[in-house]
Amino acid sequence: MIPSPLNINEQQAAIAFSRQAEIFDETFSGNSIVKYKRQRVKNHLLKYLDSENFILELNSGTGEDAIWFAQQGHYVHATDISEGMQHILEKKVKNFSLENNITNEICSFTELDKLQQKGPFDMIFSNFAGLNCTNELDKTLKSFSALLKPSGIVTLVLLPKFCFWEFLLLFKGKFKTALRRFSGKKGSKAFVESVPFNCWYYNPSYIIHHLKNDFELLSVEGLCTLVPPSYIEGFVEKHTRAFRFLQSKENKWKSKWPWKSIGDYYIISLRKKS
Repeated sequence: MIPSPLNINEQQAAIAFSRQAEIFDETFSGNSIVKYKRQRVKNHLLKYLDSENFILELNSGTGEDAIWFAQQGHYVHATDISEGMQHILEKKVKNFSLENNITNEICSFTELDKLQQKGPFDMIFSNFAGLNCTNELDKTLKSFSALLKPSGIVTLVLLPKFCFWEFLLLFKGKFKTALRRFSGKKGSKAFVESVPFNCWYYNPSYIIHHLKNDFELLSVEGLCTLVPPSYIEGFVEKHTRAFRFLQSKENKWKSKWPWKSIGDYYIISLRKKS
């Protein structure tokens, strides 16, 4: 099936991440904070996964999460708008012999009504801010209920409107980075492989508000609130003891105010009402 035309911002994001696909895993796999973030997301997911769940993954990227789900015995329909990312995912699925557990489809998360595989699913999952690449997130959220079984779970990892670590960059004179989340409706310009596209920022309250009629909130956790964002390179290697201390405090306070909503990311889970 030929995917439908995307809006300009999605087209740009698709081009950017397709260019990055071949080097994505190599670029980020050795980053200690990326490893920490991935493990935190997995720990969160394990609280809500039963055996042999059927999962719809949005912006699945190179398939790191899809592979992990499948290795736990789950079934994943992995979607993305980036043909390059989907190509890498397909190669991984073959390499790991997981064809029976993972299917994939090029589809925008703003057009989930056009999915070939409509479920119903046990979980909808989106990791590491893919959903921040649209100013039409409300459209995506409205489509969730019809795709999920009763009591199905939604788990999203998103960028909030305020990041404690980024705000501290004001004191280093990095005003553009420190204030980029205050961009409002016009969005903030991002660059991947020199390709520009816009990002928008959403607080947990936005997700809760748009899903409140059909879903109940389960939990919100801050991610990289005290632990620095992964783009602060070399922090773990230079400050090993400090990293361990910050990691322990973040894990202790991750669900408490204000830490649950002022990190680089937050993880939010909701359950569909029966």
